[in-house]
Amino acid sequence: MDMTRNYFELLGLEQDFQVDQALLAERYRELQKQWHPDRFAHLSDRERRLAVQYTAHLNEALATLKSPLRRAQYLLLLAGRDTHGEGGAQLDPMFLMEQMELRERLAEVGGADDPEAELEQLAESTEAALRKLQTEFVTLYSQADLDGAETVVRKMQFMTKLQREIEAAEDRLLDD
Repeated sequence: MDMTRNYFELLGLEQDFQVDQALLAERYRELQKQWHPDRFAHLSDRERRLAVQYTAHLNEALATLKSPLRRAQYLLLLAGRDTHGEGGAQLDPMFLMEQMELRERLAEVGGADDPEAELEQLAESTEAALRKLQTEFVTLYSQADLDGAETVVRKMQFMTKLQREIEAAEDRLLDD
């Protein structure tokens, strides 16, 4: 396995935001069978270590290409844009205000007449916003507007974090 190839090349996929998830899973399973450390148990320490490294690299490739946010970040990284740091694109104040309002709504869910319905509505609107951002990313990325695509990815980061917070609130609500 050549660990210098990017994740798309590694898995034999087109370098694009749109990824056939069934094909991704199939290619992953094929490589996983080929490089699973158990197949190298009888070989030297070096070969066993390499098999473990290859498997870890393959697992990271799968996790990255399965997640829309991580896939978008990876595409930008391949284009020379690192969206994991604090710097980069500035988000418009209107978007940031919307984020504050959504988080306030989430914080107040416990006091709602129907907390489950409120959480479901928040989850649906967050999912719709993420789908819209993903479509916007595809358009900007395909037009080689990396500044615009980076801004969209930063918005996706906010929305994905909110999505996780909503899921955690749903779990807490079910535990009560």
